This record gives sequence, structure tokens and C-alpha cells, in this order.
Amino acid sequence: MHPQSEFILGGQRSGKSRCGERRAADWLVQPGHRAVLLATALGGDEEMRARIQRHQADRAVRVPAMALDEVRRDLADAVRRHSAPDCLVLVDCLTLWLTQWLMPLEPLEGGPVDDTRWLAVLADLDAALLAAPGPVVLVSNEIGLGLSPMSREARRYVDELGRLHQQIAARCPRVTLLVAGIEMAVKR
Repeated sequence: MHPQSEFILGGQRSGKSRCGERRAADWLVQPGHRAVLLATALGGDEEMRARIQRHQADRAVRVPAMALDEVRRDLADAVRRHSAPDCLVLVDCLTLWLTQWLMPLEPLEGGPVDDTRWLAVLADLDAALLAAPGPVVLVSNEIGLGLSPMSREARRYVDELGRLHQQIAARCPRVTLLVAGIEMAVKR
């Protein structure tokens, strides 16, 4: 991965998205640089649609030059399409992307995701990240510090998110944890 690639983790409202936006803004200060946000949220209900609109409006003020691509499931393809030596790719967020795969609002083409299919999706994302010629900044919620969920589906989700986090953290040269808006270096 590019030496400026980074994995940013944190709880809900920890400041992780703004941290990712700061990385993009810092990148864009350099002449000839571009940035694109790969947004993975899906507005499945009125509250979520309002939340997405709020995020878009806030981001337009903080990082007006950053392009937007809404990505439901094919994150690896989006990374391949946008990554370039002069372009920082910001993925926000892996948590919602995983939800699109494991707990989709509408049925997936090809049916539910079994372990074989999910491992193929992860391998494809890993290959895309490793081949990315520009920096990739990935944002995700750290949810594995709480209680173990009661349902089988929720336990699978937490387990798979933990595995995804380990895979991404192993690849990224930088890992940052956000707590109450404060950045803590986990890996440099």
C-alpha cells in the first residue's frame, strides 16, 4: 500500500470521519492533487437519509474539492477506478459497507453471503488496496470493545468486522484510533 495510506478507527461520533476528511484536505493542499470519497451509507429510512444529507452538507464546507462516489458493495472496483498517484481515496466507512454485505436491506444477487463468497470479497478488496498507486484512507467503527451480541447474525457481523479490521490494519502503514475527537497513534 501507499506509504500515506491509513486506517482510522473509532466509536460512533468519535471524530473518525472528520479525521479522514482532514487527511483529504491536507492532501488537496498540494498542487495537482485530487481526492474522492467512497461513501458506503445507504439511506434505508428517513432518519438515515437525513443523516447522509447532513454529512454531505458538512463535508462540502470542510472539503469542497473532494469528489464523491457512492459505493454499495463493490468497494474493490471503486478503489481500482479512482486510485491514482495524485488521488487520495477516502473510504467512509467499512462498517456500513460490511452491513451491505451481511445485513442488506434488499436481497443480494446470488443469495446470502456464505463464508466462501465473503472470503472472495475480502481477497478482492485486499488485492485492490495492495495495488492502489495512491493513498487510501479507510474509516471504520470499532464495535468489538462492547458486550457480545445476543443474536447469531449480530455475532457474525461483529466477528467479521473484527477480521476485516485485522486485515486492513495489517496492510496499512498507519493506524489511528479516535477517542472523543483525539487521535491516538496505534501503528506508525
